[in-house]
Amino acid sequence: MFANVLIVCHANVCRSPAAERLFKSRQDARGAQPIAFRSAGLRAIDGYGMDPVMRRLLEERGVESGAHRARRLDGKLVRDADLILVTEQRQVKDVEALDPTSRGKVYPLGKWNKWGSADVVDPHGRDEGAYRDSLAHIEHLVMGWLDKIC
Repeated sequence: MFANVLIVCHANVCRSPAAERLFKSRQDARGAQPIAFRSAGLRAIDGYGMDPVMRRLLEERGVESGAHRARRLDGKLVRDADLILVTEQRQVKDVEALDPTSRGKVYPLGKWNKWGSADVVDPHGRDEGAYRDSLAHIEHLVMGWLDKIC
């Protein structure tokens, strides 16, 4: 059983907060055992808000985007998490380098994805179509993880 799940991307303004919000929303809809979902970024600048395009697209899906504030990944966040999901395969090594005790609990968000890339493309600063594609991919991957952990 996982009590604390951390989702990690680069800046914590687009992919990881979207995944966090989708996990929370879809978990609530299932009536599953509560899990605390949080997000952080490997290179985040503390306090930045969620990307406005991603925020709008989440709200279009009926997902509350909340008052997200970016935070940089640190050792305490890593140690407090039971499971860490990263948006890109290469980020597994980045998290493990930050805190070697994380080995064995860091996985790509796309681990269970059988129909495409395990990496979630970062749409930040690209056209709205890239955001829509990324969000659809994230939602698909979130549902796969929920099937495994809830």
